[in-house]
Amino acid sequence: MASVALLSNPRSTGNRSLLPRVREYCAAHPDIFHYEVEAVDQIGEAIRTIAMVSPRVIAINGGDGTVQAALTELYSGGHFGGSPPPVAVLPNGKTNLIAFDLGAEGDPIKALERVVELVGDGRLEDHVIERQLIALDSGGARPVLGMFLGGAYLADVMLYCRHRIYPLGFPNGVSHFLAAMLAFFSILFGVGGGRLPPKPEPMTVSLIRQGEFKGKFSLLIVTTLEKLLLSIRTSDKHGTNGHMKLLATESSVGALFRMLGATWRGTLGQRELAGVHFQQGDEIRIEGERSNVILDGEIFEATGGRPIILTSTQPVPFLRLAA
Repeated sequence: MASVALLSNPRSTGNRSLLPRVREYCAAHPDIFHYEVEAVDQIGEAIRTIAMVSPRVIAINGGDGTVQAALTELYSGGHFGGSPPPVAVLPNGKTNLIAFDLGAEGDPIKALERVVELVGDGRLEDHVIERQLIALDSGGARPVLGMFLGGAYLADVMLYCRHRIYPLGFPNGVSHFLAAMLAFFSILFGVGGGRLPPKPEPMTVSLIRQGEFKGKFSLLIVTTLEKLLLSIRTSDKHGTNGHMKLLATESSVGALFRMLGATWRGTLGQRELAGVHFQQGDEIRIEGERSNVILDGEIFEATGGRPIILTSTQPVPFLRLAA
């Protein structure tokens, strides 16, 4: 039986330089079971193997896409009899939204040391929190599970950053800032395409009990995380409100500034703002002729007659690394 099982994806951006240090640390700590995958389609076998050593914690060393694939296998594969151990996410990859939300920042080795410390000193249960996952159904064999979905113009800008900005070799923070500025310029002047991010496409977002809204949106976020982009928080208490949170901002300069202003004041979601929708729900449908969404790094598309359906799972355990 291993105290900690560590799943690493060597192809994750951060692991290109980090992995030798991870291997060295694991070699010095025999109570860590380290499993490396070369491709996402190997994660199913990795989780099956990890289940055989019955770890107290599963730590994931990879980007948000690696975390998404591992969560899908953990909670849909049945390898732990329906009761998998808590998951810790090391800060890695280009965005680290999940790791950041769970209190893992800075050096991944320091985060791994923190996981080992919590397991070893008997304080593990004090740091376990529960979150629901987003189950995305786009007509596949089984839903894909994750914690952060970006859609509408946000997804287009994320893809633009991935394909046009990252190859320029800038640091991640500079790349994200540059993509955001170009997107803001496009919205401000109503232009897009070519060297700029594409123009927003119309879409329909429906919540079961709250109704639906249609239009073009500069920002569409669905999440069970507490911390989002732009330092937006979605709840005041860690892991207590459960439901999926949806933030949609219509594609106009006014709506965008109202959303940013409310975020800066810490009042987002406390009162209605023209062009800004902040809702919670158990089921969300996204429809459009060509509407991209990105769930923890994986791209999905809602096309005419084939909506994307999001539902929330039962609460599952995660390890919060912050003190």
